[in-house]
Amino acid sequence: MSKKERVKKKPTFIQGFFPILFMVISLTLGVGVLKIRTEPIIIISAFVAGIIAWRLGYSWEEMQAGVIEKIARALPATLILWSVGLLIGSWMFSGTVPMIIYYGVRIVNPKYLLVTAFIISAILSTITGTSWGSAGTIGVAIMGIAGGLGAPLAPVAGAVVAGAYFGDKLSPFSDTTNLAPLAAGSELYEHIKHMLYTTIPATIVSLIVYFIVGMGTSGEVGTPETVDLLQGQLDSMFNWNILLLLPVVFIIAGSLLKLPTIPTMLGTSIFSVIIGMIVQGFTLKNGFISLIQGFNVSMTGYEGEISTMVTTLINRGGVVSVTSTTVLVFCAMGFAGIISISGMLDVVLEELLKRVKTTAGIILSTIASCFTVAFVTGNSYLSILIPGELFRDVYVERNLHPKNLSRTLEDSGTVLVPLIPWSAAGAYMSTTLGVSTMEYLPWAILNYMGIVFAIILAFTGFGIAKLSPEDKKRIQEEV
Repeated sequence: MSKKERVKKKPTFIQGFFPILFMVISLTLGVGVLKIRTEPIIIISAFVAGIIAWRLGYSWEEMQAGVIEKIARALPATLILWSVGLLIGSWMFSGTVPMIIYYGVRIVNPKYLLVTAFIISAILSTITGTSWGSAGTIGVAIMGIAGGLGAPLAPVAGAVVAGAYFGDKLSPFSDTTNLAPLAAGSELYEHIKHMLYTTIPATIVSLIVYFIVGMGTSGEVGTPETVDLLQGQLDSMFNWNILLLLPVVFIIAGSLLKLPTIPTMLGTSIFSVIIGMIVQGFTLKNGFISLIQGFNVSMTGYEGEISTMVTTLINRGGVVSVTSTTVLVFCAMGFAGIISISGMLDVVLEELLKRVKTTAGIILSTIASCFTVAFVTGNSYLSILIPGELFRDVYVERNLHPKNLSRTLEDSGTVLVPLIPWSAAGAYMSTTLGVSTMEYLPWAILNYMGIVFAIILAFTGFGIAKLSPEDKKRIQEEV
């Protein structure tokens, strides 16, 4: 009997669930214990799923078609990720991000230290799309100020983490902000707009707590040596000019006017390179290098020893900086493609949905799934991609708009990971800010209040978008 004539069998629940269980256990041991990279573990899990699919009667050609279909679905978000790398590199080249940090540090007031830490970190991470970059630059400066004032460090670190992940969650330049609508089947800007239902209340609660706690702080603002060094070196490297804010204006205008994301980013990147040449006097060659490989401190021509804080800020951006995320997405889509085309994912969902009857139940199941993946793997990308693939068709079938799913993925996936001590994000934040994860966890209010408000919306129905019969039919036809 030829491969094309092989009879296909419907997988049992055990057959469908085994590859998922294998991947979860492998990630727990491999990433959590042995500190192995995530990508090879997912590839091995895909191989295990492929063996089961082959025994069910699926040929390699059919499995390959499923993988290609999933990767093709991921390509638009991948192009956006590459555009984000271009944009960050160009904004470093123009001096836009350094200027924002330079002047942002100067507005700190002791009574509003927590509020300031949150807001400045949120602004920077929203503009750059990176929580790590925000915490590693302005966050470090704020912690230095807090130390100089003798303020408790845990609340300040929590405010920095919360602000950093505000931008990571909402910025159109953030990889997770692009991955969530990719996994859910929604669109980028409708996803960002829909997240405001949970993010705005969580932000208000955070600011109220930070304001009340901050009012008990006393003392005068000094200029810690680290902050003084940061400002001095940035001032020597770059020329400050109001023109450096134009790239920010262009991006905001493009977002408000709902212009195509990729052309807007590409156009702004090119414009930023031109500004860097005019205002900073940098060369066109270095501008192109910044777009692809990222900006490097050597391009400024600065002479002397440069602090680690400054190089953390400067040596960033470029398409190369987002390639690891792209590889992870492709690996995850490979696994998803095999378990989807073979029907393994369907039998798992069928069993799950026998016990889930309401909209609140579906959203709570999504939250639990994201929490489990995040807790086990410590990886924000997997906490988005795996639950997104599991629940994508379920939301449409239950007449729930995909943007409900993408919002829930961010509320319970992206922002939860830095609160897990063994995650890469938790380790990075703890090391960078000098405060342990468990110490700053209670103060990273936004990171867990989003889940609280997501649950409230699930039970009240407020902010839950429904699909019209026409939209449901269109989405099902696209899939």
